[in-house]
Amino acid sequence: MKKITVTLVACGALLAGGDSSRAVTKDPVRALDALLAPGRGVHFTEVTTLSGGAGERVERQRTGLFEFNADGGVKALHVTTTGGEHGRERAIGFHHDVGGTGYRSGGPVGKWLKTGNDWWKDSHQSHLWHTQLLGYDEQLVNPAEPATLDALLKNGKRSGDTITGVITFEELERVSRWAQHSTHAGWDSGTRLSYTITLNSMNVISRVRSTFTFADGLDELVGKTLDVDTRYSRWGGNVSIKAPDPGETTTELCIEGICNWRLPG
Repeated sequence: MKKITVTLVACGALLAGGDSSRAVTKDPVRALDALLAPGRGVHFTEVTTLSGGAGERVERQRTGLFEFNADGGVKALHVTTTGGEHGRERAIGFHHDVGGTGYRSGGPVGKWLKTGNDWWKDSHQSHLWHTQLLGYDEQLVNPAEPATLDALLKNGKRSGDTITGVITFEELERVSRWAQHSTHAGWDSGTRLSYTITLNSMNVISRVRSTFTFADGLDELVGKTLDVDTRYSRWGGNVSIKAPDPGETTTELCIEGICNWRLPG
């Protein structure tokens, strides 16, 4: 199988999270603004833990990268998830609304792919939300959005390089397109999300940890607590995320012996 091309070009000292030739700004929002531009991005690793009653605990890991648009939104993503009941999954997504396209490989979709295909291509709107591509246990806080970072800083308390605070789903969705385009949007607006943000020496985010308890949504999740610990690196490096080879991609799935099953466009 041909490998998906994901190109990362180091931009000098940007690999450390900022350009060392510039003076370090004390304002994390300004430091972030300096790194946002089309074709740039950030790498991340993530550990998610879902806990419930009787010591129940499910943990998954993610590695991947985001490609920015001009205002810090996620133009594209390429993420690999491991752990959990479905095993290794890969997702590539472009935009997260009408007109976008998502690709999935492995995991539950892998069981339904036609022989000779490694990726399922889908442009159905409800499947473009990143929580559909990555999972209900993804990081809902997107620190690449200046408006989101500004709200978290103002809402939290800073001690050295750490900011801690609490924000409701409603407040987060008000400033964050990432949160608006998650399948959690519209769930209990009063759900309180606790967060801890860690800044590096350039005042750029190196870590976000968030925790909340599901008060609404899927029955199997209500009452359980999700902890997501995400670490960021290589802020501002040049990133180009490409779609899979069309020859390895299909829009159809084989479900219960029917191999022309597809979602309406």
